[in-house]
Amino acid sequence: MAEKITDLALEIRESFPRNNVEIKGVVLEKHFDREAGAHITTVHIKDERGSRAMKKPRGRYVTIESDDMPKDDAEKESLLLCIARELEKMVEGLRQKSVLIAGLGNQHVTSDSLGPRMVECIFVTRHFKREFGELFMEENEYGTVSAIAPGVMAQTGMEAVEILEGIIEKTSPDVVIVVDALAARSMSRLCTTVQLTDTGISPGSGIGNHRSALSRESLGIPVIAIGVPTVVDAKTIISDHLEKVLTKQGYNEDEIDAFIREVFQDEMDNLYVTPKNIDESVAIIAKDLAKILNHCLQKKAIVS
Repeated sequence: MAEKITDLALEIRESFPRNNVEIKGVVLEKHFDREAGAHITTVHIKDERGSRAMKKPRGRYVTIESDDMPKDDAEKESLLLCIARELEKMVEGLRQKSVLIAGLGNQHVTSDSLGPRMVECIFVTRHFKREFGELFMEENEYGTVSAIAPGVMAQTGMEAVEILEGIIEKTSPDVVIVVDALAARSMSRLCTTVQLTDTGISPGSGIGNHRSALSRESLGIPVIAIGVPTVVDAKTIISDHLEKVLTKQGYNEDEIDAFIREVFQDEMDNLYVTPKNIDESVAIIAKDLAKILNHCLQKKAIVS
């Protein structure tokens, strides 16, 4: 079948001909958190064989799925705490570390503005340590947090990795947490899914706009990536629908693939679809991700 674009390791794993087939070097774990109302899937790529099969770097990819994600609901505390727990598992002693948070994306493009909007709600404290001292930080249970929205190359003329390299050299954080909008393969996962990974991120890779990776290898310190899918490739939507229709009519895989390739035209390239309420959803999710990070790093109440 035609290649379908996605940033989600879970969807890549689901794309194999038989989803229950064992892939050497890849461990899949699933469970349902009843209190949070969330499906949690961990894809652990353990070695180079798994990395080649999945076309993803080695590491852990945790996906939390819930239809409540885009809802402005005061009763989402259990869901947010669930995501916070999964994040804390990624980095041992997270609250005791100096953390740089980077909100990737273009704040002027709604579907790509998740990162910059999230940064606006982060409680930054790195300057407190210099102004009020270590004792003040301990008494208030403040972690050392700084944050930046580096923009996109079209705005700055620089790649995010170049900007973050300079910041890391000057401020010496222990870990970087990057937040970015992702591309998904399924419409049902738009704004309802959070992916956490300890492998870092390649900004824009989901839409074919590859930039230098933000990873331990490029930045010299651990990089945790948090992503939420906000767009789906239009070709993916159409091909999924055609596959279902043609399969019901008895066509085999080769015939379906040939038909889909014939249908698609070049003008379909670089066409992506978002939900009609994307502005509201991104605003809500950006605030919720900031709540999660503030809770993990500052011992603040998740609902604050």
